[in-house]
Amino acid sequence: MAIVNWVDLHGDELSGMRVLVTGAAGFIGSHLCDALVELGCQVIGLDDLTAGHQDNLLLARRIGGDRFRFVTGSILDRSTLTDCMSGCQVVFHVAALPSVPRSIKNPMAFHEVNVVGTQLVLEAAREAHVHRLIFSASSSSYGDSPTLPKVESMQPLPKSPYAANKLAGEHLVRAYADSYDIDAIALRYFNIFGPRQNASSPYSGVIAVFANQLLSNHSVTVNGVAYSRDFTFVDNAVHANLLAAKTTKPFGGQVVNVACGQGVTVMDLALAMAELLERSHLKPIQGPGRAGDVMHSVAQIDLARKVLGYTPIIDFQEGLKATVEWYQSAWRASERVAVTQLHQ
Repeated sequence: MAIVNWVDLHGDELSGMRVLVTGAAGFIGSHLCDALVELGCQVIGLDDLTAGHQDNLLLARRIGGDRFRFVTGSILDRSTLTDCMSGCQVVFHVAALPSVPRSIKNPMAFHEVNVVGTQLVLEAAREAHVHRLIFSASSSSYGDSPTLPKVESMQPLPKSPYAANKLAGEHLVRAYADSYDIDAIALRYFNIFGPRQNASSPYSGVIAVFANQLLSNHSVTVNGVAYSRDFTFVDNAVHANLLAAKTTKPFGGQVVNVACGQGVTVMDLALAMAELLERSHLKPIQGPGRAGDVMHSVAQIDLARKVLGYTPIIDFQEGLKATVEWYQSAWRASERVAVTQLHQ
């Protein structure tokens, strides 16, 4: 579903590489799998399908053929990890339980998957002599410091169990890179959005939730009207992962922001989506902020430029247009299915 040509962008530098993607059937993981098979990698995708969906991997299966192998399993299962890691050069650790509000309701489950699971992945990678592990971290680790933009050297101040989980994962990544013969990097994502992000859950990302509400002809509720975010299209996150995989210089567990470096208020987002979906008559409803949410989250991406050679390849406006079009298409398809079933 990418709107970039990965071969044009990355050439054949990753061709033939054997890699593991945890959380492969999820939103970000599936887009990463698509790019990796397009670039000629041998890809093992691991997912327990609690949040991911097999349909997200249709493109990876079609392009990859025998070069793509999917394993249904948990990162908490050591034997599964050992099997999946065998012969891998790079591991992309994307698997996690997401959502700040959900982590507040169920903190122990989040700790088990996001912290214990991350250490199990690192340990399996160490035992398998994996060259590099790339960890999907989160901008939520910064917390609610008023300082903008967010810079990697700032003191982390997590406000939720999820944010604390992700920060713990970063520390584990650095510790393993310092202590063992495995290189690693933590990519701090800022509000990744795009096609395939689940729109049916109350814990979904805000863009997915807004799309579902607007397509249902309901006004969206903007929690925390003045809140702003560095909304980052999913292809930018994939691009950063690919750059991290092919960089020859060791990272040593470094933390790097992945974003666009541009703040957009959630209210402006709601208005822009309503216009794109021709629902401008549905005025946003102002709601209170939610526990664990931060007010402003905008990144400085100078370190990503220096360490990875990263610059955003898709800006917010182009990414939002592509995302809205995907939700419209998915919505129409679901309506056709409903009508067909009604007449059966």
